[in-house]
Amino acid sequence: MNLGPMEIGLIILAVLLLFGYKKLPDASRSMGRSMRIFKSEMKGMKDDDARPTDVAAPTPVQGQIAAPAAAGYEAEARAAELRAAELRARAAQERASTPVDGTR
Repeated sequence: MNLGPMEIGLIILAVLLLFGYKKLPDASRSMGRSMRIFKSEMKGMKDDDARPTDVAAPTPVQGQIAAPAAAGYEAEARAAELRAAELRARAAQERASTPVDGTR
């Protein structure tokens, strides 16, 4: 099937009439994204098929057990609590020092 310049021009004219010139860039952009996603999914499926099915036995790792990092977090939490308590005390002191009628 050979498409000549006249047939291609008619196809382009029909597409422009159906979709309008404003929607064509968005349509082509979404089509490109869809094709890119489709290709990446197909590649992922091929990679899954190419992986060996036998899984090697895990080798035990010897080493030292690190101390949990919670000690650092606890110190930070205490410091934050102290800072919050100071700010609450300062706010309460300012509220106590302002007159009831709102003037300073």
